[in-house]
Amino acid sequence: MQVLQTIAQMRAARPGAGDLGLVPTMGYLHAGHLSLVERAKAECGAVAVSIFVNPTQFGPGEDLSRYPRDLPRDLGMLEAAGVDLVFAPEPSEIYPPGFATEIRVGGVTDVLEGAVRPGHFAGVATVVAKLFNIVQPTRAYFGQKDAQQSVVIRKLVADLDLPVEIVVAPTVREADGLALSSRNSYLTPEQRAAAPAIFRALTAARVLFEGGERDAEAVRQAMRATIAAEPDMRIDYVSVADPETLRELSTVDRAALASMAVRLGATRLIDNLLLGGEAAGR
Repeated sequence: MQVLQTIAQMRAARPGAGDLGLVPTMGYLHAGHLSLVERAKAECGAVAVSIFVNPTQFGPGEDLSRYPRDLPRDLGMLEAAGVDLVFAPEPSEIYPPGFATEIRVGGVTDVLEGAVRPGHFAGVATVVAKLFNIVQPTRAYFGQKDAQQSVVIRKLVADLDLPVEIVVAPTVREADGLALSSRNSYLTPEQRAAAPAIFRALTAARVLFEGGERDAEAVRQAMRATIAAEPDMRIDYVSVADPETLRELSTVDRAALASMAVRLGATRLIDNLLLGGEAAGR
């Protein structure tokens, strides 16, 4: 496994032939990341993983400085998983002095995470476009947990005619339903015990939908009520939206994305479930 820190090194190391799969990460890896690596290995001749805590997608007062980092641990996990290339640049390599370009994807970034975290998706779109240009993958792998991010990246790729196939893999969960996330490491034992309420809320939405409920607000209210039962949880948003446009629905008469963001103490967690459909995949 080669560990590369500069753009020049990454470009020189890229295999000259065959499919290359890229798994972009911010490090502090967990089984969800490794499931993406496993899928990439099954579908591509070689696999690259990027590890980069991207400063431009964090807003003022967010957790950039305390975001968990452990590069030696991550490298050990990736080597054991059979990864070929790891691109782990410093921020100054991605954003050198004088860097002044930003990519904004319209429409799908104005709601949900984009409404709560202004500028977040401009940071995501810019760094992902840079990674695609540097690594030049055939396919790039993302998790369904970050559903809006996947929608934004697909739009980015389509609008800019980038020659990358986007693969979205199912969310990996703990036995009690909590979606795996690097930020779960922030939770106290008491908060960790409360956190599965997020999945229970999403499951309540799915049960209502599968039982024939088509009033989107009734589905949202069931999600809110589940979270309200946990005194330490605060809702940022609860959504039942079109899975492609991310616009809120009044009637759930087609596949929909039930999603939410909640704050548990100082930790912010997101999750989602698709109603009436499965993860889009490719």
